[in-house]
Amino acid sequence: MTIRRVALLTAGGFAPCLSTAVGDLIERYTKELPEAEIIGYQHGYHGLLTGNYVVFDDEAREKAQVLTKFGGSPIGNSRVKLTNTQNLVERGLIKSGESALEVAAEQLRKDGVDVLHTIGGDDTNTTAADLAAYLHEHDYELTVVGLPKTIDNDIVPIRQSLGAYSAAEQAAIFAQNIVGEHRVNPRMLIIHEIMGRNCGYLAAQTAVEYRNWWKEQDWVPSAGLMKERWDIHALYLPEMSFDFDVEASRLRQIMDEYGNVNIFLSEGAGVPEIIQEMIEAGEEPERDPFGHVKLDMINPGQWLANKFSQIIGAEKVMVQKSGYFSRSAKSNERDLQLIAEMADKAVASAIAGVSGVIGHDEENNDELSAIAFERIAGHKKFDVRQQWFVDLMDEIGQPWSPKFDEE
Repeated sequence: MTIRRVALLTAGGFAPCLSTAVGDLIERYTKELPEAEIIGYQHGYHGLLTGNYVVFDDEAREKAQVLTKFGGSPIGNSRVKLTNTQNLVERGLIKSGESALEVAAEQLRKDGVDVLHTIGGDDTNTTAADLAAYLHEHDYELTVVGLPKTIDNDIVPIRQSLGAYSAAEQAAIFAQNIVGEHRVNPRMLIIHEIMGRNCGYLAAQTAVEYRNWWKEQDWVPSAGLMKERWDIHALYLPEMSFDFDVEASRLRQIMDEYGNVNIFLSEGAGVPEIIQEMIEAGEEPERDPFGHVKLDMINPGQWLANKFSQIIGAEKVMVQKSGYFSRSAKSNERDLQLIAEMADKAVASAIAGVSGVIGHDEENNDELSAIAFERIAGHKKFDVRQQWFVDLMDEIGQPWSPKFDEE
């Protein structure tokens, strides 16, 4: 198949990989297929439905690597689910009676797109596969090659999604300043709420990054600069269970001895309990177009603070969220290398006419390949059995157990 026009789109929430991935793809196509036009749909599927795109001109091709120095997405994101017809009609993206899948697919045909690169999570990429299947049924061949974007690192069966390394590093930097607030009151409770709706990877990796920094510092106990006060005293993930009374007693002892408690919390931890409490109180939690409960509306960190503060004798409580700080950052060195490797594979797959999501396949010896769309799924649980995580929890000194049986 001759490739005349390549389209890129980024979708879902931000991650510290989008700008880099766009830049890397532009650079590689400029090298491999300089005659092919490259366009970027504005704000993901929003731009595809409305036919809103930008053409990457000679300047964009020449300066593509500049994009790797920035976070966010140069072509924009949005949360648009093509199967949520009511929401799309209400937003004016399709007309009543129209099929969003058909509208988007026909726009791709109208725009003459031969290859579509989607940079997003499982919803973004599997939706693109549905578009390709629709076009195939209507005698138009489209190669779709996705790149796995999510700071939660929760895409099945991909070992490491783009942006997760950088997000953890940035969340740890955020935490250094937040934990520094511990001496603002004689009995201070600090909760660092970290993104991770269904997967605790980001909170766990952030804790490791933070403690690596913590271990490298010099301390002056006689001046009040004590390493114990700057440590992580508890880490809670969706995949973990703990005895609340035992934990409250442990944290009370830490508060009594050092005057502060620092908790790292994955935002998905405790959410089922919060939702249940809301439903029992006659409240219905707000949801986004994908049907996900809006976590910023139920505030898991504040809920946990309310549970612990009185029991451990906190006089002042601070709940801080690092999500938007970390997810809009630029790619760090580990992600730059991973994105470059995946971009190379993505372009090679597109030229070969092979569709799929690029990633190291956990079910196939971590081989980097274009993984078939039907194998892609979201909400991969963080494996708490990994030795690095077990070691982390031993260092923190927190009793815990897995919340579910992992096969």
